[in-house]
Amino acid sequence: MSRPNGRETEVDIDDVDRAILNGLLADGRAGASELADAADVAPSTATKRLTSLEDSGVIEGYRPEVDYAAFGYDVTAVFRLQVDGDGHGVIEDLAATDRMVDVYEVTGSDDVVAIGRFTETDEMNARIRSLLDREDVRTLATNVVLETACSHGPPPVE
Repeated sequence: MSRPNGRETEVDIDDVDRAILNGLLADGRAGASELADAADVAPSTATKRLTSLEDSGVIEGYRPEVDYAAFGYDVTAVFRLQVDGDGHGVIEDLAATDRMVDVYEVTGSDDVVAIGRFTETDEMNARIRSLLDREDVRTLATNVVLETACSHGPPPVE
């Protein structure tokens, strides 16, 4: 069975790999010597392991943490949708929209949950209207985030 990232099987990860991954999760800009210290291995070993983790697809990329509010994206909204059919058309549409930060296919009363960031409520409202115009969207509920109470980074690899 294919996994969400397209990889067919799990990759064998040991304690050294976990320590390197956790070092990167703590500091995405950590170099080989910092990762080697975190894993208690030589820098050359850390570099080889890092390359292996990248080649196997365990590490899918490196991304900066961005303060979207600094660019005027002050409105964060959570969209909860119930859709007809398998929902893949709606999911693809949402995923292709550059304002959607995350799109999830979920269990429960909703079929799709998406989180979007917008510069103003008019922009968010236009997105809501475009979703409501879709024939495969049965219901759409939107919650505007008033304040982020807690935002964690990625959990450690265990």
